[in-house]
Amino acid sequence: MNTENQSLTSAEITQLWTTYMNDTGLICQLEYFSAHTEDEEVKQLVMHGLKLAQSHVTKIQEIFNKEIYPIPYGFNLNEDVDVSAPKLYSDSYTLYYLQQGAQLAIQAHSVSLGLAGREDIYHFFSGCVQEHIEFVKMINNVLQTKGLYTMYPTLPKPESYDFVRNQNFLTGYFGERRPLTGTEINNLFGNYFRNALGAATLIGFSQVATNTDVRKYLVRGKEIAQKHCEIFGSVLHEDDIPASARMEDSVTDSTTYTFSDKLLMYYSTGLIAMSVGFYGTGMSMSPRRDLGTMYNRLLNEILKYAEDGANIMIKHGWMEEPPRALDRDELAKKKG
Repeated sequence: MNTENQSLTSAEITQLWTTYMNDTGLICQLEYFSAHTEDEEVKQLVMHGLKLAQSHVTKIQEIFNKEIYPIPYGFNLNEDVDVSAPKLYSDSYTLYYLQQGAQLAIQAHSVSLGLAGREDIYHFFSGCVQEHIEFVKMINNVLQTKGLYTMYPTLPKPESYDFVRNQNFLTGYFGERRPLTGTEINNLFGNYFRNALGAATLIGFSQVATNTDVRKYLVRGKEIAQKHCEIFGSVLHEDDIPASARMEDSVTDSTTYTFSDKLLMYYSTGLIAMSVGFYGTGMSMSPRRDLGTMYNRLLNEILKYAEDGANIMIKHGWMEEPPRALDRDELAKKKG
């Protein structure tokens, strides 16, 4: 059955709108990276990611024009980036940034795919998922070739299956804590690595920010990310699991304007939104009570940070309003 004549649902509009915003911002970043990446293999990956983002933006514009739906303002090369600014990040950072971005894109587009009812929207997001699956594979191959691929910890091979026989499997506040499960390790290690990358990202952002409010906000975010790295790392170290990847040295000393404060704030608050999701997953998949308490505490901290970021964006007129329902009460007031 052809569903393309059906109106877009709230879910479809929202996912298309969000993808457009993310990819117009990403185009600015990747255009800048492409101008400064020295390693040819990494540069080819940057160009591939750029082509994907550009194709998504073009397709969404076509869909919105067909629906006579307003196209978001988003970000553009004239206002939100200076491609000629000095190099801000190392090529290895760029490679890790591409890897994390492509992995997140798979998750985001998979959610969009599950919400798509119209055939053309389903086809679009299905293509996005497949493109980024291949993109992650390409990035990982280069990381492995260069000896930069970050391996998750290994686990000993058990002699046989077993069952939990003691309630202390759930405890962790007092006394001896049981060793971490594989799922707990994966979440802790992943959150450690993402915070290490996030700290480096925010260091660079803070160096090139022009607004004082923005600069202070980014420095605060860097400090939060570094603190969370220490917390996740300390839990892993209790079980002698190594977690030592820090990326602060991948940022140059450039302080020249590179990205607009609007773009810096958009991506910084996006990093926080991403962390909220990952911390929530970590909390829900950690039977040990002390880990749940830890995630809850860290979540509260970054939720407050996210709210402060939203207030800065609203204050400066940088927050573009997302698709939303009608305010019926406001309509009634206008009539009176």
